[in-house]
Amino acid sequence: MTFEAKYLGSNGWLIKFEKTNLLIDPWLNGDLVFPPGEWFFKGALDKEIIIEEEINIILLTQGLPDHCHIPTLMKFKKNIDIICPNSAKRILEKLNFTSIQVLKPSEKANQHGLVIEATAGAPVPQLENGYVVKDINGKGFYIEPHGYLDENIKSQEIDAVITPIINLKLPFVGSFVKGADVIQKLINTFNPQYILSSTVGGEAKYTGILNKFISIQEYKDEINCKLVNLKIMDSVKI
Repeated sequence: MTFEAKYLGSNGWLIKFEKTNLLIDPWLNGDLVFPPGEWFFKGALDKEIIIEEEINIILLTQGLPDHCHIPTLMKFKKNIDIICPNSAKRILEKLNFTSIQVLKPSEKANQHGLVIEATAGAPVPQLENGYVVKDINGKGFYIEPHGYLDENIKSQEIDAVITPIINLKLPFVGSFVKGADVIQKLINTFNPQYILSSTVGGEAKYTGILNKFISIQEYKDEINCKLVNLKIMDSVKI
């Protein structure tokens, strides 16, 4: 086994390499609330998600509450290694974390036997991060939670792509998650063995006025036909 990917719901993933456990955008406990308050948007978990593995790195793609979830982050020791975009840095500093590495697109970090390269992610509205993560053998995955692909990424072989596979739209705003639009581009860029469906799954319950206006668009039939030889999953051992 090169690595194991386990979906935790929402944007969260647990990735287990041979010697390194990576936790991405975790929401494990407590409510998820977007400003200005619960009336606007609230997510609630039926029960806390328990992580039994020791986590070596927390990888954050964005500074928004559904990626940089404060109640979850408060569960971890303050010296844990965290890699994040600049939008999350101030939040982490206020929580007194001491090992924060901010990456901009095209910058790399080498930690715990992994090479983590930041890519340009979603503009929501500031530019956030996606990542290409590989071990010393060149095995790994690409992740970006809103369906945005950095135009500067060079074509390369990668084992798995973690992405939404649908679009989420709001009136007058348009698609803020573009998974349906990006799938074929991801296939052409990475030629992955697996597409791991992310961002909109899990057991959370959502309320609030914003949730009532979100609409879903599936990926197109002609793209679906091209995915016959791929496996779309939410967890995998590679």
